[in-house]
Amino acid sequence: MKKEQVANCQFSVWYPIFKKHTIKSQILPLPQNVIDYLLDDGTLVVSGRYESTRINSGYCRETCATQTCYFLCRFLQCSDQDSPDPVISYELVLRKWSELIPGGEFRCFVKENKLIAISQRDYTQYYQHILTQEQNISHAIQDFFSQHIQYHFLDEDCELQIYSPSGRVWLIDLNPFGEVTDSLLFRWDELTSVSPMQDGPAFRYTMSEVTVQPSPCLSYRIPRDFVDLSTGEDAYKLIDFLKLVGLDLCVTLTLVSLFIPILEFCWRI
Repeated sequence: MKKEQVANCQFSVWYPIFKKHTIKSQILPLPQNVIDYLLDDGTLVVSGRYESTRINSGYCRETCATQTCYFLCRFLQCSDQDSPDPVISYELVLRKWSELIPGGEFRCFVKENKLIAISQRDYTQYYQHILTQEQNISHAIQDFFSQHIQYHFLDEDCELQIYSPSGRVWLIDLNPFGEVTDSLLFRWDELTSVSPMQDGPAFRYTMSEVTVQPSPCLSYRIPRDFVDLSTGEDAYKLIDFLKLVGLDLCVTLTLVSLFIPILEFCWRI
């Protein structure tokens, strides 16, 4: 995995390519004074006055997220350490709220522009519909990949977060193909040794309730609030906290957007 491959997974890079096939989103560049604050010792110098941000009713439950810090951490695990770091755009990404069913989320692995593996994302739980609709789900994802993703992304290797609850398929996120990404029900040595010439992708999922595993947050005794923040499920908890200490809404949303990926990175490793 090279630094350029990591940089190509920035939201602002892949979103314009697959805009029609993912959740409606808006990308907002971060003001320079906010960037300076985050890189400084914590003192925010505001030039001028922030106007109150108006949140329309249709967007009041949008999730704020940015992957900038996440990508900077990933650069440390790239094979081309001696090469210069690519330019990373500091940005705030607003995604329209969507109620995603965990049983409809899948992680897909692409090698040399071929879909080689599909894994149930929430592998700690058993979903009967996956077992009974295995072929339909696999075919729907393969058709979506061949029609909309294959040969359109900047790299031939990548990992896709796919949502397919009832036949229709959506692209949720895109990540580098490498050990910085959780391989879930596969091992990375399996994925890297798979020949792209194989007949169709391997599809793995939890096949019975006997194999159901405890939630990861129970295993590590991480407070539920931290898990919610790391997955973006309840960013409002952090927003409420920052409001208590008197931060402006614009700054609050910016800090939330940068804090969540850091927690997510720590959680995954």
